[in-house]
Amino acid sequence: MSMLAHEKQIKDYEETIAQLKAQSKTNGVLSDAEIAKLEKKLSQLKKKVYSNLSPWERVTICRHPSRPRTVDYIKALCEEFTEMAGDRLFRDDPAIITGLAKIGGIKFMLIGQEKGCDTESRLKRNFGMPNPEGYRKAMRCMRMAAKFNLPVLCLIDTPGAYAGLTAEERGQGWAIAGNLWEMARLPTPIIALLIGEGCSGGALGIGVADVIAMLQHSYYSVISPEACSSILYKDTSKKEEAAAVLKMQAEDLMELGVIDTIIEEPMGGAHHNPAAVFASVKEFITEQWDVLKEIPIDLLLEQRYQKFRRMGKFAVAEPATV
Repeated sequence: MSMLAHEKQIKDYEETIAQLKAQSKTNGVLSDAEIAKLEKKLSQLKKKVYSNLSPWERVTICRHPSRPRTVDYIKALCEEFTEMAGDRLFRDDPAIITGLAKIGGIKFMLIGQEKGCDTESRLKRNFGMPNPEGYRKAMRCMRMAAKFNLPVLCLIDTPGAYAGLTAEERGQGWAIAGNLWEMARLPTPIIALLIGEGCSGGALGIGVADVIAMLQHSYYSVISPEACSSILYKDTSKKEEAAAVLKMQAEDLMELGVIDTIIEEPMGGAHHNPAAVFASVKEFITEQWDVLKEIPIDLLLEQRYQKFRRMGKFAVAEPATV
């Protein structure tokens, strides 16, 4: 498993304990009680490191190569999954996975952004950056969900929509804007969950929902820290400062009313204990469905509209006195 910069001290301590344990088996360098003390200190070190993470360190956790991806959630959560492909206009977009799913006995239309896990799959998935046909495919499946009274579950994990010339030629901005418009009035419950990166309109293109949740170390932002530092500070090295001022962590967005729920991750991030994260996500999904299914569609759509109207906070400065 890849080691993050803030985990170096922990990794070194773990390796030292492992070496001492191996030596103790042959020559009794340390007693069991002494090793237990070292392991207790290791536990305290982990709590200290992981409870004082900077915004940028949390971004690195969010981008960890072993962090569970959409395909992992599909395998872990779905008793059944039938993938659906193509936008019926141009082609299929592997950066967005869509399909009929059954989770905890509940039928969903599942839509998720997928980055890939190795060089080959990342190239195939375009590193999780959807093209216009990906958003059109997602909307095609959402319309089908509404037609058959199925709730929609969206898993968001993208560094942004693909910004290449070919995507612009095929109407990238229009495809995302169309999704925002149609999701706002789609007559079926929608649940959105940020499992990793949620960057720019690429994330929002499948993010208009009745309930929006974030994993603890995911992020949701209009721009990446690197791009923000380049534009605002004219210095790409200031990404850590940009990550702090963007207020893109779950706690910040909860306060601003952008999201509704934070799902806690295991100490150090979801990649340290994926099974625990899958269990928490499944519980969240089934609980939300139990609530949403009881709300009449007309009321659901009005609440969805008002939810987005209320987002954010602003302050009005008092006029200066002469």
